[in-house]
Amino acid sequence: MTGDAVVLEVQPARLPSRALAVLIDLVVVWAAYLLVALGLAVATASLDEAAVMAVSIASFLLILVGAPIAVETLSHGRSLGKMACGLRVVRDDGGPIRFRHALVRGAMGVVEILMTFGVVACIASLVSERGRRLGDVFAGTLVVRERIPAARMSAVPPPPPWLVGRFSGLDLSAVPDALWLEVRQYLTRARELDPAVGRRLAERLADELVARTGTPPPAGVPADAYLAGVMAERQSREARRAFASHSEAVVTAGTVGTAGTAGTAGAVGAVGMPGVSGVPGGDGPGGSSSVPAVAPPPATGFAPPA
Repeated sequence: MTGDAVVLEVQPARLPSRALAVLIDLVVVWAAYLLVALGLAVATASLDEAAVMAVSIASFLLILVGAPIAVETLSHGRSLGKMACGLRVVRDDGGPIRFRHALVRGAMGVVEILMTFGVVACIASLVSERGRRLGDVFAGTLVVRERIPAARMSAVPPPPPWLVGRFSGLDLSAVPDALWLEVRQYLTRARELDPAVGRRLAERLADELVARTGTPPPAGVPADAYLAGVMAERQSREARRAFASHSEAVVTAGTVGTAGTAGTAGAVGAVGMPGVSGVPGGDGPGGSSSVPAVAPPPATGFAPPA
C-alpha cells in the first residue's frame, strides 16, 4: 500500500532465486577483487607492510562493498545476478531505490553475507513474510520478481446447446466492460473455484446482468448457464459486427477502383487519339486534324497468332 492509498500487485522474490542472484554477484565481485589484488601486489612490492595493508583494505572496501552499492544505485536495484534471475530491488512503496537505500543494504550485507557466509541473511529471509533480509528491513526495500510467467488465456466455455440463440433479442448496450470482464474471468475459472463460492459468484453476476439488461433469465436456467449464454451472444454480435465492417470496407474499395477505371477510359475517349483514323479527334470523318491518315500496311499473307 503506497502513501496515496494505491495497492501495488508485486510478487516478492523468495530465498532460492535471491540466493542464486547473490551467488552470481559474489562470483563476479570476488573474481574482480582477486584480479585487482594480484595487480596491486605486484605494484606495491616495494612498499612497506603498513602501506600494503592500507591498500588491501581500501581495495576490499571499494570492490566488495562500494562496487555493489554503485551498481545497485546506477541500475536502480538491478545487479548482474538480479538481472540474470529477473529480480529488482525496490522501495516498500514500489519506487526505485536511491543511494541511501543501496548504502544501507550494502553495509548490512557485509555482516549478513560476507562475515557470516550468508547464514544470517538466509535465516532472516526465511522468517520474513516477504523474504526480506536485515538490510532490506533497515533500508525499507523489497526484492521483487520482474519476469513473471504470463498466464495463459483460457477460452470461454460454450453455453449449453439448448441455450444457443435464446438471448438474441437481449439489449446489451447498458452492460459495462468491467462487468463483461468479471463474467469472462468467472467462466474461464469456474472449474477452479469451490462449488459453493462459484455458485454465489455466478448468482451475483447474473443479478447484475439482469439489472443492466432488464430481462430476467428463462425459468429453470442456472446462473452459470445464463452467463455462458449471454457471453456467447455478445461474442457472436461482435463477430458479426467485425465481419460486416470488413465487408463494407472491401465493397467500398472495389467501388472506388471501378469508378476510377471508368473515369480514365471516358477521359481517353473524350480527348481522342490524334493521328488515328476513326478515333474522335483524329483524321476520321469527324476529325479536324491536318495530319494525314496513316495507311494500313500491305497484306503479306502472314496472320499473327491468336
